[in-house]
Amino acid sequence: MSVDDEMDLELLLTQYFRRKIRKGEYEFVFAHNGLEALTMMVKHPDIEIILSDINMPEMDGLTLLAKVNEMRNPALKVIMVSAYGDMGNIRQAMNNGAFDFATKPIDLDDLSVTIEKAIEQIDYVHRMQKEHSQLESLKGDLVIAGEIQQAILPRVFPPFPDLTDRIDIAALMTPAKDVGGDFYDFFRIDDDRVGFVMADVSGKGIPAAIFMAVSRTLIRATGIHGGSPASCIEYSNHLLAVESVDCMFVTVFYGIMNINTGQVDYCNGGHNPPYRLTAQGGVEVLPMAEDPMVGAIDGMTYHDCRLQLEPGESLVLFTDGVNEAMNTAYEEFGDERLEATLATVGGQNCRQVIDSIKADVAAFTGEAEQSDDMTIMVIRRK
Repeated sequence: MSVDDEMDLELLLTQYFRRKIRKGEYEFVFAHNGLEALTMMVKHPDIEIILSDINMPEMDGLTLLAKVNEMRNPALKVIMVSAYGDMGNIRQAMNNGAFDFATKPIDLDDLSVTIEKAIEQIDYVHRMQKEHSQLESLKGDLVIAGEIQQAILPRVFPPFPDLTDRIDIAALMTPAKDVGGDFYDFFRIDDDRVGFVMADVSGKGIPAAIFMAVSRTLIRATGIHGGSPASCIEYSNHLLAVESVDCMFVTVFYGIMNINTGQVDYCNGGHNPPYRLTAQGGVEVLPMAEDPMVGAIDGMTYHDCRLQLEPGESLVLFTDGVNEAMNTAYEEFGDERLEATLATVGGQNCRQVIDSIKADVAAFTGEAEQSDDMTIMVIRRK
């Protein structure tokens, strides 16, 4: 849009840019003062470049520039025009946010270059706005994905109302980003047995979240049939390895607890060994996993292990987002601090144990950003 009270400028512009106008590359509209220009902008909201004289009746160019600035549209560029000797006003216009300036008599070749520069800047702004919109949309999708991910994990505690006199279970997953790769699960197999899972998918973000959902579904669907933990993990490993993308894998601890006897059969596929809390307040770590992670290599063999959970004893399962949580000095929380925390939780129920671990980790990490998903599950035989 050209804004100038001198009528001959309209003819000069339409004649000089006639080829671009015919090709549809440029479209000019004309106003004779700032008030007309504002009216034109309402009729033509797609105007992106304003070529404005400074000295005009009714509303001058500097006032028009101020009105344009109030619109806060970074894709709207103003090129100011004034006499060569009017450098004070030109300088004020540039300080007030004008894109560039031209002096009268106008050098149309130079003006053409200035307009092309403005178009480049406008195109850049549009690209950035588009990318920003896409990022905002993606961020919204991630928030929804995080909500869906949390929703597929068991969240009702106690999970088995008819078993509250025999077992206590609590769990929590806190992702480092909008979505995470950790998961926990537990489910009834039959009247006597409950299956429970703690797992950590390699990687971060959306790929890990998708692999997490697939892994959880496979392990649950296989485990609910009641086979041994090793057979369940072996079968899940086969299915995941065959379909694995980018060599993703998951570390898994899968256990089956007999709620009447306290016997726990389990298989540890490359996961952190859980801790056993004795009724007397002791803290014992289970043996390190000797079986590999799940989903990396097809045909791997997995093995069953067994322990006896006495009344009043608990198992604390976690992912490495707990013991590897770092403070601002890049020091890890570590196994020793975790064991020290567990040594103080005697008499607490499962939820209180989780809260104690979270509080101690938070106190240690301070203002450091959470670097990994943090998942904890505690199962206690009453």
